[in-house]
Order: sequence, then C-alpha cells, then structure tokens
Amino acid sequence: MKDYYKILEVEEKASQDEIKKSYRKLAALYHPDKNPQGEEKFKEIAEAYEVLSNPEKRQKYDNRGNNPFQGTAYEDMFNQMFGGAKSQPRRKSAPDKIIKVQISPLESYRGEEKKIQYMRDHHCGVCQGSGGEQQICKTCGGQGSIIKTFGTGFLVQQMRSACPSCAGRGYTLVHRCFNCDGRGTKPSTDQISILLPKGTDSGQYLKIERSGDFKNGEYGDLIIQVELVPKDGYEKMNNDLIYNLFLDLDQVKEEKYLIPHPDGDLRIDSPKIFDTSKPLRIRGKGYVGGDLYIKLNVRFEKNQ
Repeated sequence: MKDYYKILEVEEKASQDEIKKSYRKLAALYHPDKNPQGEEKFKEIAEAYEVLSNPEKRQKYDNRGNNPFQGTAYEDMFNQMFGGAKSQPRRKSAPDKIIKVQISPLESYRGEEKKIQYMRDHHCGVCQGSGGEQQICKTCGGQGSIIKTFGTGFLVQQMRSACPSCAGRGYTLVHRCFNCDGRGTKPSTDQISILLPKGTDSGQYLKIERSGDFKNGEYGDLIIQVELVPKDGYEKMNNDLIYNLFLDLDQVKEEKYLIPHPDGDLRIDSPKIFDTSKPLRIRGKGYVGGDLYIKLNVRFEKNQ
C-alpha cells in the first residue's frame, strides 16, 4: 500500500491545512507543464491528496494501515478469494477527450507529420485543480451518492444516485477559486504534432496518452478520430489511390498524359478510345498493396 503521508511529505497527525499547503507546493513543483519528468510523481501527489484531504477517506486509509494481516500471506489469500485490488488495474478517473481531424489522401499516402490545434482543460494553477477551499458534503457525508429506499416489507428496493448537493463529488466549495470559478480547470489552446501512419483511413483512431482534459486529479487521454477528405484531385478507396484528371479538348488528343504522383510525376499513353466511364489503371502505384486509378474528365469553354 502506498504511503500517502510520505508522498505528501507530512506527518501522520498533520492537519488539513498542513496537508493542503504541502500538496500545493509539491503539485507546483512536479506539474507536467513545468516539469516534464514529474508527470508520474504529480499523479501520485494528486492521488494522495484526494484521499488525505477527505476526512472519511483518510480515516479508512488509516484503518487499513492498522490491519494486522497486511503484508502477510493472509492478505494474499484474501485478495485471491475476494478479488483484491492488487489483481485489478486502477481505472482512469479522467475520461478520454475525442477530437475529429481531417487529413488528405496525400498526407495518408506519405505518412506525414500533422500539427493539430485543439481546446484543452488544464488544471488551475491557483487552486491546483481543487476548485477552492473544500468541505465534506453534509448531504452524502463525502460518499458522492445517496441511497433511496422504496417499498415496505419483503418488497424493498434501493437505488443509488449522485448526490444532488455536491453533484457526486463528495464535497462542496466553501470559497470558490477566483481564477477558475470553482471548476478546477482553465481552458486553453494546445498544439501537438503527430506522425500519421501510412495508409491511415477514415474512421481510424489515434491515441495520445495524457493529452486530454484535466479531471479528478489527472489528465485523460486524447483520442483522434481521422476523417479522410478528397483534396487536390486525389481520393482514397481502400488501398487504391484515385486521381481525377481534367483535360481540355486539345489535351484529350495528346499522345501522353502527365499524371502528378506523390512519388514523382508519371507519363502514360493516352487511350485509343477516350471513355470517361472507364478509369485508367497503373498497377502498384497506390497505397501498399493497391493501384493508382485515373478518372478522365473533360472540361472546356464552349465559346472558344
């Protein structure tokens, strides 16, 4: 079990003010925006503060520390019998942030670097994400939920719902932070660069860890949903690259056509029968395992 007092550098009998002061000092020191190497330490600090700043959670934590079976074979046996936390990975409390990004067929073909700007909620630097001075919710006693009982006798049902007084947080704010108005976060514009995998297609998702919004003491992941859109005459269909070639009446009669291609321009023989309903095909010039198809289009001014 983690020693939350050691992580926050306070004594076990520390007051709430001492815990809060130490948390703010350490959070400012290890925050990822100021210390890129301190991300894991910052998460530990936020986790420790979440427990020790809540009197009820702190009491349960202290009672666990007095468990005579902790660290013994009995503890392992109980974990195996009742699904102890050791075998269960900790679930993220911060949800994923999903954004949609449009890319072109050529960006997908080359696997280019893509710069993306998006709005993101960062933790408030003034209150360190707490939203202000907190106190345990009197309605739910810090649980974040309430239980309603329906029926009598043998037909009794219980329903758990989020506490209406604290909106499921387990605490209320005595004094709201002036910087974030009690939200604990401040929105700002971020920019990241990602390297697109070659052949990326519409509907695919790319995941970037801890680049999402700050919530519940940690940053969530950023999920990028790719939308591939036609551009510069190019389209993508499965592994085939499609190019729309537009010709005037004089160009139609030429013996060769110039086809721009991301690997270098191509010159191909014009067909003996010009038929816009049948695309020209060049094997192996599409995406990996695909071909290049050239759609013929005629465009000219009638009055010439």
